[in-house]
Amino acid sequence: MHPTTSTRPGGRTARTADAVLAATIDELARRPYAEVTVETIALAAGVHKTTLYRRWGSKEELVRQALVASADANIAVPDTGRIDSDLRMLGRSVRSTLLSRQGAAVTTSVLVAAAASPVIREVVQQLWRARREVLVVVVERAVGRGELPAGTDPARLLEAMVAPLYYRLLVAGTDVTPADADLGADAALVAARAGLFTR
Repeated sequence: MHPTTSTRPGGRTARTADAVLAATIDELARRPYAEVTVETIALAAGVHKTTLYRRWGSKEELVRQALVASADANIAVPDTGRIDSDLRMLGRSVRSTLLSRQGAAVTTSVLVAAAASPVIREVVQQLWRARREVLVVVVERAVGRGELPAGTDPARLLEAMVAPLYYRLLVAGTDVTPADADLGADAALVAARAGLFTR
C-alpha cells in the first residue's frame, strides 16, 4: 500500500515535502528517469537523502507522489454549458500540462520508465483514469442536453482528442499550439456525434 499525500502535517514538514516533490518533477524534466536518484532529488531539494528514504522509501514512490500531486493540481472540470467549448477547454488544459514545467521531458521520462517499472506504469494509468473521470462528467452533461448520443464512451473520446497532441509532441517533435488542441477537440466531437464512440 502506498503512503498517502492527502494528509500531510503542516509547518516545516509540509514545506519540506512540497520542496522534495517539486524537486522530483524538476529532476524528471532535467534528466532521463534512469539518471534520477534519491540522491539527486535530495540535493536539488536541499534535504538530506536519509530524510527522503525515511519518508518515501524509494525513488519510485517519490516519483509516484510527485506526479499524482502535480496532476491533481492541473485537473479541472469545465462547465461552459456546451460540449464543444468544454472539450476545447479540456484540450487546452492537456496542452498546458504538456508544455508546463514538467512538460514533454517528464512525459517522455515517465513513459520510458513505465515500460520497466510496474509502479510507474500504475501511476501513468492512475493519471489517465483521473483525466477520464473528468471527462465522464462532461460527457454525461452533454448527453443530458442532447448534444451527444447516449452511451458515448468518455475514454474513447478522450483518446481521440488528445492522441494528436501527444503525437505532435513526442513523435513528430513539433510545437503543440492552441489551434492543435482545438482541432483535436473538434475532430473528436464530430466523431462522437456520429456515434463512433458509443458503447
